[in-house]
Amino acid sequence: MYKQMEILELMKKLAATAGKLIMEIYQTDFDVDYKEDESPLTMADKKANALIVSELAKEYPDYAILSEEMKDDKTRINNPFCFIVDPLDGTKEFVKRNGQFTVNIALAEENRPVIGVIYVPVTEDLYYASTSEGSFLQSGSDGTVQKLHVTDKTDQLIWVGSKSHSSEKETALIDAHKDHIAETISAGSSLKGCMVADGRADIYYRFGLTCEWDTAAMHCIAEQAGAIIRQMDGTPLMYNRENTLNEKGFFIVNRKENVWL
Repeated sequence: MYKQMEILELMKKLAATAGKLIMEIYQTDFDVDYKEDESPLTMADKKANALIVSELAKEYPDYAILSEEMKDDKTRINNPFCFIVDPLDGTKEFVKRNGQFTVNIALAEENRPVIGVIYVPVTEDLYYASTSEGSFLQSGSDGTVQKLHVTDKTDQLIWVGSKSHSSEKETALIDAHKDHIAETISAGSSLKGCMVADGRADIYYRFGLTCEWDTAAMHCIAEQAGAIIRQMDGTPLMYNRENTLNEKGFFIVNRKENVWL
């Protein structure tokens, strides 16, 4: 698989290094700015982005890069390889200081995520996946590595939803299937997809808008752990598109029986 393992190792290193930088700022009385869409922006977003993007560009100059925190160069859509970066996913959670934020780095090949890395700065947990090796979690507490696989449950399900973005459609779907749902929990950032991948949750439906950098890394991690990921209309969720907005919503579920649309 070309340089897949070499690229994965670099992505893991950059995610962890960016995470440590983020934690240094997390411990300070940082300022919060706001973008045009009123989403928060901090020095942690900017510094983590600069680190990740500069190193990816240096090591793989022929690959395109799409990042939340840099101007979008549309020539990327002609490149079969594109790194997709969210240097601080869950800035709202970062600002709230609840610990539920991540560093997301993915590589898309021909519009599909083939490598994904998610680092959780507060716990130092590192999720990573590749199409050649599968999906894994390296524990921040003791460094042990476990291969991930979704659960096989169709009943007594755990639904995970957004900590900052819920919707009436989600509530209606939960109500319609409440006989099969044992518990609903909330989490921030891309942790929701990771929780389906590692079996702490079974289903995640997201009706609201997201962008490619929000989903690419967790898509790869969850899919390589056996999850089913589709847009709400059942079509594949693709990457390195001209329009980076995921306008149709998406779901990540452990089994086809739990596709409820």
